[in-house]
Amino acid sequence: MHEINDVTILLAEDDPGHARLIEKNLRRANIKNEIVFSTNGQEALDYLFCEGSYENNKHGGHLLMLLDLNMPVLDGYQVLQRMKTDERTKRIPVIVLTTTDDPREVSRCYDLGCNVYVTKPVDYEQFSEAIRKLGLFLLVVMIPDGAGW
Repeated sequence: MHEINDVTILLAEDDPGHARLIEKNLRRANIKNEIVFSTNGQEALDYLFCEGSYENNKHGGHLLMLLDLNMPVLDGYQVLQRMKTDERTKRIPVIVLTTTDDPREVSRCYDLGCNVYVTKPVDYEQFSEAIRKLGLFLLVVMIPDGAGW
């Protein structure tokens, strides 16, 4: 088992305002981990599998993914499905972070293998508070062996 400090956070989020807000509030919650940003689903998978522009990349340790569902190129469902059906990435924890609160979408994500589903509040202050609480949650999370390369 690995503590969160050893973990790189991969943030797959196409809205730059949301990405900045997420990073800022994770830092406020004392999360000091490296955060890698991807702006679409294909870029996130390229990072995970060291393909495309990340071809010569080697992951320095364990990963945790914060995944938006509504992204260009490949959506979050496609990313989640690819991750959870590949031996190399199936144990990487995935926290879905999205505006969708439709119970069918929540169920679909858990069926595909997400670990946690968080709805992004529309209100700025509530959104900031939700991310700070997520950061506090991450401080106590244990990451399993095999959650990286």
